Amino acid sequence: METEKLKLKIKDSVELQRNQLIQLSINIHDNPELGFQEDKASAWLTSYLEDSGFRVERGIADLATAFRATYGQGSPRIALLAEYDALPEIGHGCGHNIIATSAVGAAVASKSIIDQSGGSVVVLGAPGEEVFGGKIDMVKAGVFKEIDVAMIVHPGSRNMVTIQALACSSLEVEFFGRSAHAAAQPHKGINALEAMILAFTAINSLRQHIKGEARIHGIITDGGEAPNVVPAHSAALFMIRAPDDDYLAELNDKVLNCFTGASIASGARLEYRWKDKTYAPMKNNATLAQLFSQNLESLGRRVEAFSPGFGFGSTDMGNVSQVVPSIHPMIAIASPEVLIHTQEFAYAAASETGHEGLTDAARAMAMTVADILQPGMLDKIRQEFYRG
Repeated sequence: METEKLKLKIKDSVELQRNQLIQLSINIHDNPELGFQEDKASAWLTSYLEDSGFRVERGIADLATAFRATYGQGSPRIALLAEYDALPEIGHGCGHNIIATSAVGAAVASKSIIDQSGGSVVVLGAPGEEVFGGKIDMVKAGVFKEIDVAMIVHPGSRNMVTIQALACSSLEVEFFGRSAHAAAQPHKGINALEAMILAFTAINSLRQHIKGEARIHGIITDGGEAPNVVPAHSAALFMIRAPDDDYLAELNDKVLNCFTGASIASGARLEYRWKDKTYAPMKNNATLAQLFSQNLESLGRRVEAFSPGFGFGSTDMGNVSQVVPSIHPMIAIASPEVLIHTQEFAYAAASETGHEGLTDAARAMAMTVADILQPGMLDKIRQEFYRG
C-alpha cells in the first residue's frame, strides 16, 4: 500500500513538471545537434537537474557533453539514461528529445522515493548514440561500475518492454586501382569501382545464407570522379549486425572475404579498417521488464510482446546491459505506419502524442524506481542478471 501511495505522488510530480518537460523537449527538438556536439541539450538538461536539487558532474568519461546527475547517496544506485543526439538532415527522427526529458522528469519525480527509502537516482547523459557509441566509452571508463540498475525508454510505434538489439560492427573499405582513359586505353587501368561492385555482388550472394536476424548493409562513399576515367579509388562503409557476438565474429570474417576476393579478381589493392567500437546485443532483464510493464499498463497503455516483425536495430544500451541489469522499453508516440529515422517520426516527437509518450515514460520509470527499492527486489533483479 505504501508503494501505491508513492506511485500516486510520482504521477502528481510528473504532472507538476509537465509544462517544463514539454518545453525542454521542444527546445531540444528544435535545436538538433549531432553526436558529441550536443552542447545546448546537455546544458539545458543539467541546468534543469541542478535547479531540482541534483549534484551534477559534466564532461564525464572524457566526453564533453556527457554528464552524471545524482540525488541521494549510496546503494541501490538506479540509473536513468538520457540520449539527446540527432540525425543528420532529419533532426530528432529517433525521438531522443523524448528519451532525454523523460529521464530527467522521472528522476525528479523519484526524489520523494529516495527521501523515504534511501539509495540514489542517477541521470546519466549519454551522447552520441546514433553513430559514435557514447555509452561504450562510458562503460570502458567505469561509469557503470557502481550502478545497480539501468533504464532508458525509447519512443517508437508500439509499447514494448523488451527489444532485440543486435550486435553490430562497422567496416570501412577502400580499393586502390590505376586510372586510365576509359575509352582510349581502358586496358591500362585497374578499376577500383568494379572491385567494389564485385564485393557488393558477393555480399548479396552471402545474404542468402545468413541467419534471419542478421543484417549486412553498406554504402559506396567514393565511386570515381568522371565516367570517362577508370576509377583509381573507391570507398565504402558497411555495417554488420548479428544476434550475438560469436555470430557477429563469424559474419565479419565472411564479409571481409567478399572484399578480399574482389581484390584478387580485379587486381585492385584492398585496405580496410574495423571501427574500434562494437555494439553489443541487448540483454533484457525480465524481472525489471515485468515491473516496468505493470506500471506502463497501469497508465492505460497496452504492452505488446516483441516480434521479429517489428524489426531489429542496434544500440549502445546493449553494451550497458552486459554489465548492469537493464531494460530498453519502447513507448508508442506514432502509428505503426510511421517509421523511425524519418521526418514523419521527427514530427511525432514534437506532437501531442509525443508529449504524452514523454510523460508516460517518465511516470513508468519513476514508478519502477519505487518497485526496485522494495525489500528483496534488487536481489531478484541481480540473480536473474547473473544467471543470464
